[in-house]
Amino acid sequence: MKFDDVILGRRSIRGYKPDPVPKKLIEEIINLAMRAPSSMNTQPWNFTVVTGEPLDKIRAGNTERMIAGIPQSREFRTGQAFAGHHRDRQVGVAKQLFSAMGIARDDKEMRQDWVLRGFRQFDAPVCVIVTYDRVLDGSDDTPFDCGAVATALVNAAWSRGLGAVINSQGIMQSPVVREHAGIADDQVIMKSIALGWPDDSFPANAVVSERKSVEEATVFVGFDG
Repeated sequence: MKFDDVILGRRSIRGYKPDPVPKKLIEEIINLAMRAPSSMNTQPWNFTVVTGEPLDKIRAGNTERMIAGIPQSREFRTGQAFAGHHRDRQVGVAKQLFSAMGIARDDKEMRQDWVLRGFRQFDAPVCVIVTYDRVLDGSDDTPFDCGAVATALVNAAWSRGLGAVINSQGIMQSPVVREHAGIADDQVIMKSIALGWPDDSFPANAVVSERKSVEEATVFVGFDG
């Protein structure tokens, strides 16, 4: 694929085939992703790639604890609830997804099932857990760098025919993730990435989320015209 084709064609994939993803291919994707820039080349990121029974245990633990009403315990700051334009965009993509999936506004059961899919890592065959070295905790550069490598990873995956979606639901219950993925105490859990072969029959996979325009996002200073 050409670079533009990857960037413009990539979508967040929320429905996957059950087919396994070869370890060698995942290694290739991570190797590409780690060419992402980082502050002063600190490369704070690490990856725990989970599949099979350990991933099933994480799915089950996440789901059971959330249904039981146990408060989420993800390890990075979530900030306040979105408002204004940010809330509008959040609602906008939810409407796109619910429309594609045929989920009515008043269908509480299907809406709940959709939420639980996130805690199950969208039933993807692989989960990539992005962590960073705890010794760097408190640095704003560090999560910024992890965002760069996560973006590079999903684009590298797309260029190889794989789908992915960066998400927080899969790591909401960090004790469950730590236990079954064996994540060391010297790591902070940042994000998770569901990874696998896209199921083209899954309606939400066709959704292309909207983007604001360059004019809305950008101020040019010192340019003629």
